Amino acid sequence: MANPQSKQQQSQQIPHCYYEGYLEKRSAKEKVSQRLWASLCGNTLFFYNTIKDAEYVDRIDLDGFVSLLDDNSRDRNLEAARFQLRTKEGEFKITVPTLENRELWKGFIHAVAELSLPSTLNLLPGQVHMLQEVVEKERERQLSAAVQENLYLSLVADMPPCFHEVSRREAMSLLEKYPDCGNMLLRPSKDGSMAVTTRQDLNGSVFHHYRVIRRPEGGFVINLETPIPCASLYEVIKCLEEKTSGVLQPFILDNIYNDNITLVQQNDENGEKKLQPITGSPSLKTPPSGNQKPTVSPDAKSFSRRCNDGSNEMQESRHPACASVGPSKTVNAKESKSIHTGSGKRAPMPLPKFVRKFVSPVQDSLPSNSSSEDQSSGTDQHHVTVPSMSAKTCMHNKQAIPKPSFAMATSPGDLPLALSEELKKKVEERRGNK
Repeated sequence: MANPQSKQQQSQQIPHCYYEGYLEKRSAKEKVSQRLWASLCGNTLFFYNTIKDAEYVDRIDLDGFVSLLDDNSRDRNLEAARFQLRTKEGEFKITVPTLENRELWKGFIHAVAELSLPSTLNLLPGQVHMLQEVVEKERERQLSAAVQENLYLSLVADMPPCFHEVSRREAMSLLEKYPDCGNMLLRPSKDGSMAVTTRQDLNGSVFHHYRVIRRPEGGFVINLETPIPCASLYEVIKCLEEKTSGVLQPFILDNIYNDNITLVQQNDENGEKKLQPITGSPSLKTPPSGNQKPTVSPDAKSFSRRCNDGSNEMQESRHPACASVGPSKTVNAKESKSIHTGSGKRAPMPLPKFVRKFVSPVQDSLPSNSSSEDQSSGTDQHHVTVPSMSAKTCMHNKQAIPKPSFAMATSPGDLPLALSEELKKKVEERRGNK
């Protein structure tokens, strides 16, 4: 069942394949099993749709191996066998064609995940010997991978500032785009070694590439006709700088930031788009100082004026019962008429003389702060006492003011019914006398 590693797997740098074959896999999130081609490469299970596919569709890392148990539940295929593979990623139910395949899969998984073989496997002696060889190979592979990883980490830690993890084309573009940052760049090579890319001006840009190889005994070598050994990558850069008398300088790319804000704008005439820098800085509005008076908008002024007008109208049209609170102000009937006429309202009619004698006793019975009323000599105009307090204060003191039996009126039509009938009689008597 075991096959040699395919060319597709070599191109993907997948470890050596120990065992492979068709099986059905179902995870806890899946409701239906999938029939896939599985390859155990290193300590990882790779799954492909078919044996001919170059790219895998799923994988299970056995670094987080937990347990491997038999599943004796029945299958529609009586010869099929199942087992449950549990890792840190989750639980997977695997179905293989035969019981022999299940024992082999279990043996290979234990060999690469635990680097040992359980004694409970039902295998032939030749199969056990094959699995023991897999254990030794996987142990060597993991040790070699750990050494390479540590070597890479130490190599990255010792990298000079001019190292950039870019390709050859990208290195040439960087050196040409930022000539003031240097003209010598250290980068990785495709074959796993290092390379140095340089740029000089000779009727245009001239690029050169030098290969740097790591020696097994330690250090590096600049691969030229006469190799130049160096103890570290720092010495590689320093050696090239000294050999060229300082013409080659390490390429150190600082953080490049734009000095201005630019926008892509479209020309309305020809529709051409181009970068347009924004000139000038936006003006900031400073808050008003303590001595500076805040400005008021025209709308706020008009609103305040309307509120004041409404307050004056309420003060002028107060009920005479509110005259008991606050200082009083005497207003002549003529002035009252002019005020009401100016505000666009109907002016009140003056009271006749024969009505005043009925109104005066009622008005005198109301509480008032003023001890006497102003009277004009030589005139018969009636004076109305209007307090100078606001309407809001009157509403608050409404309960403290004794309410009269009837409201005062400024016209005959507003008088109570009892007075109206008596007045009618007086008017009829006057008309009869005339």
